Amino acid sequence: MVPAHDVARSRDFYAGLLGLRVVFDSGWYVQLQAATDETVQLGLVAHGHETIPRPHRSTPAGVLISVEVDDVDAVYARAGDLALPIASELRDEDFGQRHFMTVDPDGLLVDVITVIPYAPEVAGSGAVVTG
Repeated sequence: MVPAHDVARSRDFYAGLLGLRVVFDSGWYVQLQAATDETVQLGLVAHGHETIPRPHRSTPAGVLISVEVDDVDAVYARAGDLALPIASELRDEDFGQRHFMTVDPDGLLVDVITVIPYAPEVAGSGAVVTG
């Protein structure tokens, strides 16, 4: 669940970027769901809402939300079409990710990832754990 100062604005951001659909919207809480897999969901709650324990109602900082998608290039293009801020340009990483980062309306980093093969030096390094 992601706290949001403006739930409707965050709903539109995540739905637009990731192609999620709204399955519940009470104004202070929104549940988004992937169109192709109902087990993939994201909840948004109004920042400071009474359902959040009082000691945990502060604005989150240093949060990085990672989202794995089938086609990061398509999502990157959509981010451009939506004129979203790009914090980190689309690139391939040796550790098996093609990704970019954007920033949600509350300043949280959103890392959009597609898994790619590890670089040979990483694949053979013992860093990759299998089984």
